[in-house]
This record gives sequence, C-alpha cells and structure tokens, in this order.
Amino acid sequence: MSHLNKLSFFLICATVIFTTLAYGTVHQPVLAIFYLLIAGMAVLWAADCLANGVFRFSRNVLQIPLLLLGVYASIQIIPFGTFSESAGVSAIPRTISVEPFATQVTALHIFALCTFFALVLVYLESAARLRRIVTVITVFGFIYGFYAILQMVLSPDKIYGVYKPQSAVPFGSFVNRHDFAAIMEMALSIPLGMIFSGSVVRDKRLLYIVAIALMGSSLLLSGSRGGLIALIAEIMLLVILTSRAKGRRNLVLKAALSVALVAAAVGGAIFVGGDTSLTRFSDAAREDNVSSSRTQIWGVTIKVIAENLPLGAGLGAYAQAFTKHDPTSGYARVEQAHNDYLQVLADAGIVGLIIGALFLFWFFREGLRNVASTNTFRRGIAVGAFAGCFAILVHSLFDFVLHITAISVMFLTLMTMLVASGRKYPDDVDDSVQPPSKQRRSASVTSIDERSRPRK
Repeated sequence: MSHLNKLSFFLICATVIFTTLAYGTVHQPVLAIFYLLIAGMAVLWAADCLANGVFRFSRNVLQIPLLLLGVYASIQIIPFGTFSESAGVSAIPRTISVEPFATQVTALHIFALCTFFALVLVYLESAARLRRIVTVITVFGFIYGFYAILQMVLSPDKIYGVYKPQSAVPFGSFVNRHDFAAIMEMALSIPLGMIFSGSVVRDKRLLYIVAIALMGSSLLLSGSRGGLIALIAEIMLLVILTSRAKGRRNLVLKAALSVALVAAAVGGAIFVGGDTSLTRFSDAAREDNVSSSRTQIWGVTIKVIAENLPLGAGLGAYAQAFTKHDPTSGYARVEQAHNDYLQVLADAGIVGLIIGALFLFWFFREGLRNVASTNTFRRGIAVGAFAGCFAILVHSLFDFVLHITAISVMFLTLMTMLVASGRKYPDDVDDSVQPPSKQRRSASVTSIDERSRPRK
C-alpha cells in the first residue's frame, strides 16, 4: 500500500473530524478549506492511480442520485430566454431557479460531496481500514460528546467559549443543537451496531457501552426532540435487524439491552442536569419562535411546491421562494424548510422526487443485503451504519440536518461503511479467505466493487 494511499485515507478521517469541529462547516471561509481538502484528496487519488498504473473507482449505484442532483442543479441555472424589460432593466436571463447564484453555489457543493463519497468508496478497501474508521468514529464521538457536555456546564451560550450565536441555541461546535444531535445519532450508531450484533470482544464491551451511554447523554442534553425521536427509531431498527429469526429469548435480551442503554443515557443526562430532549417535549406548546414553528413553515413550503411544480424553485433557492408566501412579511428570514423531504420537492420538483425515490430504493436494498453478511465484524458495521443513516432519514422529517456539511460528510462516510461491509476482504478476521493473486502492473482499470465482491 503506497504512501499516497495512506495519506488519502488519513485525509478522509481528518475531514470527518474537521468538518464537525469547524462549526459544522457552514461558514464560507471554512467551506473554502473543505473544498481545498476535497481537491487535495482528488489530486492524491490521481497521483496514486498514475503511480500504480491502475484507474481505481467504485461502481456503486448510491453515487448516482447525488451526481444527478448536482447535474440537475446545473440545468436549473441555464438561461432559457430572457424576461421582458422591467423597471428599466432588460435582458434578465430566464432560468428554472428563482435565484441562479444560490443554485450555482449549491451545485458546486453537491459535486464536492459527490467527489468525497467517490473517494471514500475507493479507499475503504480492507477490513483493517474498516476497523480503523470504526475506532476513529467511536473515539471521536466519545471525546466530542464529553466536550459538548463540559461546554454546556461551563459556557452554554458560547461555542469554544468564544462564539455566541444570536438567533439559535448552540451545542458542541454547532450553532444549532439539532445538528449536534444528528452527528451523535451517527457516531453512536457504529458502537451500537457492534454491540447488538455481537461483534465486540468480551473485554471491550464495557468500553463500548460507556461510550454509547456518554454519547446518548450528550444527545439528550442537546435538547433536540427530533434527535430523540431519531435515536428511538435507530434503536428499534437495531433490535429488528439483530433479532430476526433468532427466537423470542433473543428479542427480549435485545429489548432489555436497549432499555438499559437508554436508561444509562437518561441517567447521565439527569446527573449533569439542565434542559434535555425529554423536558423539552413538555415545553412544546409554549414555543412561539417563528424559526421554530415548523407547522407554519411547512404550510408555506407546500405553497412553494405548488407554485413551482414540476421543475422546482431551484436547489439552494428556498429562502427566495419562501419570501413571496411569507406570512410574517419578512420578520424572520427562513432559509430551510425544516423538513428535507419537503425541501427537495420545493427546490427540485418532480425531478427531485424521482432522484430521492431512487436513492431510498438503492439505500434500503444495499442495507438489507449487507446486514445479512456472514462475517460477524462486517455485519456489526453494516447494522450500525444502516441504523445511523436511517436515524438521519427520520430526523430529516423535522429538521434540515442534511443541509449541514459536517452531517452530510458523516452520512456519506456511514453509507460507505455500509457498502464496504458487503465486500469480502483478504484480511477478514473470521472469514477463511485466500490471499488475492498478485495483480499485474499493466492493468489499466480497477473497480473496487469488482475486486471485493459481496458474499452471497
């Protein structure tokens, strides 16, 4: 394995951590650094291919919906004629998007995420790499969750004790507490999947349980109700996936383990004190913040969808499309629909609906196939990654979590782990796999998915 290959994998892990710590990577200077990291990884990949004489790529179909979304965003900014002269201004391009510049920026961002996804699919190429990324996510989630709790106690209004958001409730490194909850849902899903599937050796189980309990406590302390609902959905899916056809006794044991882990998380949250997801349910009726009134925002979003069918208002142009139907006359700027499914319809119309349906179909097909792996270790990763991604899909019903760069990066990383868990590797721990035959240097093209066929 070349030094370029190792450096690329290191940058992938560093990107997952950096995007989370850098305020979720939503500010323009940090986004610029993110794009430079992606460009750097792409250059390293190209150099690695040239050095080894092999063009390495993945044919996994889960890349297609993201790529199609970027292509459609590019189509939405193509001028189709011009508007008639208005207020002395003429030759205004007529585009599908109501805000072409915002859509252009969104297209660039989608292509950057697509590049990151493609590179992770290439470089997560062995069981050893899977073990390393499991360790990275679990250890990072534990340390990050502990820091977030500490910050909540010492400086609840400021991120890193420096930055104080004006119109949101911060938690951890995120301006919005719901985004922190989304990261925790995914970070704790991996150790949860390993525990539920029996993939953790006996002498490490307590460490995993402690990490899960602390991350769960930090999620509850974030006060995100959507995060709590997503966590419950995640645990329910884990129980279902790991208890099928194994008898009632196994189901009861998994249910008891779920209750114990939730109780540990709740106990930790109560011990630390403060507002939690549980207590915020009782306060729901008293909230009157415009930015938090999801039912009102969803009602306006439906009007935006109806007005811009079938092509959508433009990816990234939701804020402009919302303004026309804003019942508060611009009192509060609403930039997201607080429901990723409704926003896809508002931004991309019927095309977005079709792309989203394709993604969900391929995602569930990949997940249900790979959680049946006969390799215990890879099955644990598949179960955890599938449950973590599922939790984000549930959370997306209440928030705009997938519009945050750090969450998208972690989500794509988990999806790659789900895909990689279905492959068969020479260094599998509990599979008797013969070493692969030595590849000839003259080979010109190699598909990662051909080199590592899933076990049938």
